[in-house]
Amino acid sequence: NITYKILYNDAVAMTGGQPVDGTLGVDQIARQVRAEGVERIAVLSDEPEKYRGRADFPDGTTIHHRDELLAVEAELRDRPGVSVLIYDQACAAEKRRKRKRGLYPDPPKRVFINERVCEGCGDCSVQSNCLSVVPAETPLGRKRRIEQSSCNKDYSCIDGFCPSFVNVEGEGLALNRAAAKLDAAEIAARLAKLPTPQAAGRGGDADILVTGVGGTGVVTIGRIVSMAAHLEGRSASVLDFMGFAQKGGAVLSHVRLRAARGAVHPVRIDRGETDLLLACDIVVATDAEPLASLAKGRSRAIVNHAVIPTADYVRDIHADLDYAGRLEALKARVGARRVAEVEAYRIAERLLGDTVYANMFLLGFAWQQGAVPLGAAALRRAIALNGVAVESNLRAFELGRLAAHDAGFIAGLMTPAASDAPGTLEDIVEHRSAELERYQDRDYAAQYRVLVEQARAAERAAGIADDRLARAVARNLYRLMAYKDEYEVARLYTDGVFRRALDETFSGDYALRLHLAPPLLARRKDARGRPKKIAFRGRWLLPALRLLAKGKRLRGTWLDPFGYHPDRRLERRLIADYRALLRELFAALGAENYDIAVALAELPDRIRGFGPVKAANAKAAKAEEARLLAAFRDAGRAGASATKRRIAGGNRRTHLGQ
Repeated sequence: NITYKILYNDAVAMTGGQPVDGTLGVDQIARQVRAEGVERIAVLSDEPEKYRGRADFPDGTTIHHRDELLAVEAELRDRPGVSVLIYDQACAAEKRRKRKRGLYPDPPKRVFINERVCEGCGDCSVQSNCLSVVPAETPLGRKRRIEQSSCNKDYSCIDGFCPSFVNVEGEGLALNRAAAKLDAAEIAARLAKLPTPQAAGRGGDADILVTGVGGTGVVTIGRIVSMAAHLEGRSASVLDFMGFAQKGGAVLSHVRLRAARGAVHPVRIDRGETDLLLACDIVVATDAEPLASLAKGRSRAIVNHAVIPTADYVRDIHADLDYAGRLEALKARVGARRVAEVEAYRIAERLLGDTVYANMFLLGFAWQQGAVPLGAAALRRAIALNGVAVESNLRAFELGRLAAHDAGFIAGLMTPAASDAPGTLEDIVEHRSAELERYQDRDYAAQYRVLVEQARAAERAAGIADDRLARAVARNLYRLMAYKDEYEVARLYTDGVFRRALDETFSGDYALRLHLAPPLLARRKDARGRPKKIAFRGRWLLPALRLLAKGKRLRGTWLDPFGYHPDRRLERRLIADYRALLRELFAALGAENYDIAVALAELPDRIRGFGPVKAANAKAAKAEEARLLAAFRDAGRAGASATKRRIAGGNRRTHLGQ
């Protein structure tokens, strides 16, 4: 009893996407396995309609959409004997590459996340397993966004149980190329005034190690530099080490330049031999091998101030790849003064409209600092010969030069980055109070401020100078009180902020399609037994949402038609339970149980998501709360007993002294 699963993905993907030799099709595979004795054959595809009347399948073969995968697997699992499941879907990364070359249809449809609606639960990443669904740090914590430049247009992230996903559709749809807004004449004038850098290094020799992630153009940098060296009559070699995953795997490119043509040298950079580390990704740059290649007094590092999402972000919504710690490791290896940080990802996205140009931007930055001993003309010619997005790559190179010489000018072209949560406790309370007033009203915000002040008062009464508990209460009480019901989701789609975010990302005429699972309408279930989301056209839905947002006055009253749903009951109960928990924490707070109290106050951060996702997270958080609360009470009792013993001991010493 076994089921074979055959992936038909149109490419030999693990070795670079070469086409499959021969003409074997899905229907031919089905006929072959039938000839070998398999009776039950199921075919799944993201385009099942293409097989209707166009393929010759054995009798009894069933065709399904890929959304039915779990149900088909369950049926085959319980079937006696041998069965075969053929999963037909072209490799998404290959489709993205072919689209860039005009070799594959490019649907005029993209996915966008309304970050303010997003809860940061990560269910979209669970459903899609996609590295283009990236973390977005916002004033209200970590959310999710779609990195448009790397998106494979697989669309499976929409299956995440969340109302924040929107399809942006239109024949004229395009990414908003912010670079078109730059003053070309001013850029040209500033470039003309740039000084030619004095190349550092060893008489024109240089060993350059480029580290990054597959699919972001790391290998291209090595090719550009080596071609430029060839054009100048120099010797160059490139050795690329790539992980199995072309998109997402670690990539190291060893580029060795020699002033004399025909110079013979090993192609791999050895320990302590790197002159320039171009850290397009700091995670790969701080692996053991790249670090070992660095040496104080010789090496310098130029670091992309961004952490490219890895599978850790897919698996863990709280993943922290410790950028600061990795940067310190580089500084310790080469010296703090020989490390330069550049916000290449954000600059490329905002000024060039695509993060794929970040690496070329870094190359321009490095050249202007004298770290690449080649002529600018040769590098420009090599970019042109590469023949891919030549104008944009040249612009990225020149903007990198400008950033190295005049960081203030580039900073002035950027919109301010969204900050993390406000710094001080007072800032947090002021920010969250204003949000709650918009959410409901002033009285609701006042309830929030009172509880936070009680937390701070409890800390003072316990003689604790720290304010970690009050901060935890300020953040997590807000998270519970500002639960995203129908009224709040409607407000966050129609108050103007969402529309501005769309206009900053896309250009051309576009239409919207929202994917929602309203409790009163979503009666069907998906393969996981969850309410099935419904697609709504924004043309008529947004005016309806604007009207719905005004109904927030009904929230929590007996007139609230949504308030009787189990999801809304759960959210109100979580607020009441948290307030009761805080009263117990404040009453028994002491130095001995303070850390546990902070951990308890932080638990609502785990209760993210919507519907069944939120319910499951709430159940897990409640189990952890029971464990921590028992520890809090035990620590409090132990502290009280120790205090009594100290008092009793003091009384005895006083009596003996008398």
